[in-house]
Amino acid sequence: MNLERHVRRRREVPPATGRASWTNRLRAAAGALVLAAGLITPAAAAAPAGASAAPAGASAAAPAAVPAPPAGFTTTWSDDFTGASGTGLNTGTWKYDTGPGSGFGTGEIETMTNSTANVYQDGAGHLVLKALHSGSDPRAGWTSGRVETQAATFGAPPGGVVMMQASIQQPNVTTANGAGYWPAFWMLGSTLRTGTSWPTSGEVDILEDINGRSSVFGTLHCGTNPGGPCNESTGIGSGEHACPGCQSGYHTYAVQIDRSVSPEQIRWYLDGSNYFTLSANRVDATTWANAVDHPFFIIFDLAMGGGFPDAFGGGPNSATVSGGQLDVDYVAVYNKAPGGGGGTGTNLSQGRPTTASSTEASGTAAANATDGNPSSRWSSAFSDPQWLQVDLGAVHQLSHVVLNWEAAYGKAFQIQTSGDGTNWTTVYSTGSGTGGVQDVSVSGSGRYVRMYGTQRGSPYGYSLWEFQVFGS
Repeated sequence: MNLERHVRRRREVPPATGRASWTNRLRAAAGALVLAAGLITPAAAAAPAGASAAPAGASAAAPAAVPAPPAGFTTTWSDDFTGASGTGLNTGTWKYDTGPGSGFGTGEIETMTNSTANVYQDGAGHLVLKALHSGSDPRAGWTSGRVETQAATFGAPPGGVVMMQASIQQPNVTTANGAGYWPAFWMLGSTLRTGTSWPTSGEVDILEDINGRSSVFGTLHCGTNPGGPCNESTGIGSGEHACPGCQSGYHTYAVQIDRSVSPEQIRWYLDGSNYFTLSANRVDATTWANAVDHPFFIIFDLAMGGGFPDAFGGGPNSATVSGGQLDVDYVAVYNKAPGGGGGTGTNLSQGRPTTASSTEASGTAAANATDGNPSSRWSSAFSDPQWLQVDLGAVHQLSHVVLNWEAAYGKAFQIQTSGDGTNWTTVYSTGSGTGGVQDVSVSGSGRYVRMYGTQRGSPYGYSLWEFQVFGS
């Protein structure tokens, strides 16, 4: 029996053909399901940030500061949810996904809202997603929350590693009063936003649990639906893994996408312990590249009902309690640069004076690309050539440049350096840029560094979330 077969959430697409047959199989198998800890592939990777010597089931103190990056990594982005009590989220960073759960393709019965009754910061450093019920019908009258990052830029360049981690307390419910609860921390491939269909675009589920089972499931979705190389709409996953105390305390859930090893890997962690590893050779190279080798955006949500809870007994029912909540202490993204340098040298460009050949609009100024905020961007006019230039303030030895492209990227561009801002030396050149996060090695020195684009990869301009110059 395949212990990984369980119905998954599908949020961006219509209900999948054949979903009912999977659900029926799972209902029959649920009683025989055992914890998959003994079937897990071990990995020799270092533990994620925030890991401690405590047992995997031990609760972490809360609230906690965003952990420093582990050795070799740098912090790319984080949110510590420090807003005032009862306030909503910053919509420059987060996007509310609203509407009936029936539109998400997973059989959910809640309505997602942007109300601070369902989504709010608690004033103590936490994001809260709360499921509320009204009326007497346990299968109707539910509201809850789902949010995703505006930025779809979190990924690993070739040869690099990216880690997404959050400290979360699952809804404090049990199997007696939590039927139907479906908390999740997950991410979808950025290419979904630019026209690639699910599951080709990829989905990585970092945490899912259902019905108050004190469990965690980790899964990759890829390929085609239904069926295909990734067994959709089930995906390739860890199976159910025990998560003692995860309803009553904060625990860290993390995933690493490692493109520095061959074959590439995705590793899942609970409280710093690697409980599941998936290697790229599990599927064909094209399927893996389409699903994994690009940036992602991050999602938190608290669903009610649907195919996955139904496969483990169903719900909600008359005993299901209203008011259960998913509490998030922090979320962070860490990157390790190719070669294991983790951002070798100092980021010399952040906050430095930045200019450009043009800007598309007042909200996409050149300085946005060097402000350290991956949710703001520079974008140019829709013509060639265009450039973005940063003044480092003094001559520095340079080691590499990271270009975090928005969907409008440069197909042909050069990285150039200058001592006076007039005479330029090319230290990197490509005519086959693919967008996403590009980390390019350079050798040279200069006070001024620029991206000089000669061919756009889209009908739009050049657009960079971040332009980072590393050196000494």
